[in-house]
Amino acid sequence: MQLSRIVVAGSSGLIGSALVRSLAADGHEVVRLVRRAPRSADEVRWDPEGRYVDAAGLAGCDAVVNLAGANVGSRRWTETYKAKLRSGRVLGTAALAEAVASLKPQERPRVFVNGSAIGYYGETGEREVDESAPPGEGFLPSLVVDWEGAATPAQEAGVRTVFPRTGLVVAREGGAWGRLFPLFKAGVGGRMGDGRQYWSFVSLHDEVAAIRHLIERDDLSGPFNVTAPQPLTNREITEAMGRVLHRPTLFTVPAPVLRAVLGEMAGDVLGSQRVLPKRLLESGFTFAFPEIEGAIRAAAS
Repeated sequence: MQLSRIVVAGSSGLIGSALVRSLAADGHEVVRLVRRAPRSADEVRWDPEGRYVDAAGLAGCDAVVNLAGANVGSRRWTETYKAKLRSGRVLGTAALAEAVASLKPQERPRVFVNGSAIGYYGETGEREVDESAPPGEGFLPSLVVDWEGAATPAQEAGVRTVFPRTGLVVAREGGAWGRLFPLFKAGVGGRMGDGRQYWSFVSLHDEVAAIRHLIERDDLSGPFNVTAPQPLTNREITEAMGRVLHRPTLFTVPAPVLRAVLGEMAGDVLGSQRVLPKRLLESGFTFAFPEIEGAIRAAAS
């Protein structure tokens, strides 16, 4: 990839910060979108909920990557928090897409990579799904549909638009796995519910590599599932965590307890999503950590 100027929204999050480090290490110029007044030349002001972006700061960039949005799994899904999840993603995406579209054609980026999620598919049970599957039902699927739909202005302006639908990222620094690692290391980790629900995971390394792949390939657009090739059940992942971390996995969190503690969000933990990265594999992408034990070791090291 030739040296490029890449704008990143959500640069302080788990995936965003790892992407910025990777790009900067290879000599790319990274411009970060910030909600406060910019303090340096590599910062551009934006207000996602207010649908404002300093569009001049995007002019002439090669790519815009949007990874902004409140953490889906960080707290109980109250109506207030669900509204925050929706506004941050939908309004933020709309603001960026509109800013990109407002630029002169010669100033627009080559690609708009708008983060998305496998929550699009909802509950799939044991059924395997790829990018050709329709959206599911419920809060998360409807959120993802609106989230991706908010990028329409960029698409209509002729900017190649890509939606990396990310699975559960295996990392110590944050996300769902960031909450699991301390429990398992303390010897109190275990399966959730009956453990038969499928979890579609991806290592943080492969998540960043996939986003860079989608930036670099001018022939790729639309949705791409960013998940390891072989989803596993929660029981299988629990056993793998125990083997890699050398800890017992005797504890079980019953489904009623999860529902009492997490409320509506428990459906996401107990739900089954068997998602395959069909289009990513067909594009020639190679996973560095296709199996769960390798992904856990990479995160634990």
